[in-house]
Amino acid sequence: MKTIPEIQKFMTPMPHSVGARIPLRTALEMMREHGFRHLPVQDGGRLVGVLTDRDIKLAASFKGAETLTVDEVMTPDPYTVSPTAAMDQVLSEMAQHKYGCALIVQENGKLVGIFTATDGMRVLAELLQMNYRPRNESSASGSRAL
Repeated sequence: MKTIPEIQKFMTPMPHSVGARIPLRTALEMMREHGFRHLPVQDGGRLVGVLTDRDIKLAASFKGAETLTVDEVMTPDPYTVSPTAAMDQVLSEMAQHKYGCALIVQENGKLVGIFTATDGMRVLAELLQMNYRPRNESSASGSRAL
C-alpha cells in the first residue's frame, strides 16, 4: 500500500505575498498581473491573513473602496498547515470548510508555500490519469453532462 503524500510535494513553493498596509489597489494589480486568486498577507514577516479575489469583489461594493488597505479587506487567520501535512487531510479540511487555499508554513511560522483548490484539481487529474485508462479523446474536450 502506498503512503499518502505530503502537501509539500504539490504546493506552489515560495508564493508571492503582500504587505498588510499597502493599498488594496496595488494588491489587486499584482493579483491581475500574475493571475492569482489568493495572496498571502504578511506584516513584519509574520503571516496575518490571505487576500482573495472574493474579498476584493466584496470590498469594491463599499463606498470609498479606493482608499482601503489590504488589512481592511483580507481574511484574517487563514487555514495553515505544515509542509509535512498529509495531502488527504488538507484536501478534506479544504472541502469541509470550503477553503480556497491552504497556506503552508514552517514550525517557525515562515510562509513556504500555497496550495489552492486549483492545485487540488490538478492533483486529482494526475491521479486519475495514472490510475485509469482514458475513455476517449472526445470526452476530454471540455463538454459537461448536465
